[in-house]
Amino acid sequence: MTKFLALGLALFALAACETTKGAGRDISKAGTAISDAAQDVQNAL
Repeated sequence: MTKFLALGLALFALAACETTKGAGRDISKAGTAISDAAQDVQNAL
């Protein structure tokens, strides 16, 4: 029983790490898009 619990916790931890990694990529892409849009507006002025 303890082995199954430990395995479950390990899988949960790995999934959480992957989710955080994916969220970091999404936030980075959003920041890049905002920076590009701000640069476009500044160039248009």
